Amino acid sequence: MLVPTDGSDASAAAIDQAVVIADQFDARVEFLHVVDVGIEMSAAAEGAIADDLTSTLESVANDALTEAEARADDAGVEAETTVIEGVPHETIVQHSVDSESDLIVMGVTGHSGLTERLLGSTTDRVARSAETSVLIARPSDTPA
Repeated sequence: MLVPTDGSDASAAAIDQAVVIADQFDARVEFLHVVDVGIEMSAAAEGAIADDLTSTLESVANDALTEAEARADDAGVEAETTVIEGVPHETIVQHSVDSESDLIVMGVTGHSGLTERLLGSTTDRVARSAETSVLIARPSDTPA
């Protein structure tokens, strides 16, 4: 089972759902954090800002994956973590193929503004393009 995480509440809901499923079916979970290369490239031209941004992105990835792994450990679920640089939705879909995942579990924020409708969220893009089944988890305070 592949669970992309960015440390958000939506990701936490996906982690919780994945851990419950993995526990019930004695499955292994892989937590994935994708460092968005678009953000890195945007800052690359800014000199010293690039180093600070890279450090911040690494810290965010580490924090998100450490929290996810702790939740799995608490439930006795086997888990591993992976960090990959790339375009998030493309990287998640490709990694699900490469890792032969049976299920992708992702959170959704519930945002529905014009930008989300025009560009689509990462979860929406993954759900539309993945050959693997996608379970979309909502935080308890997110409207349906």
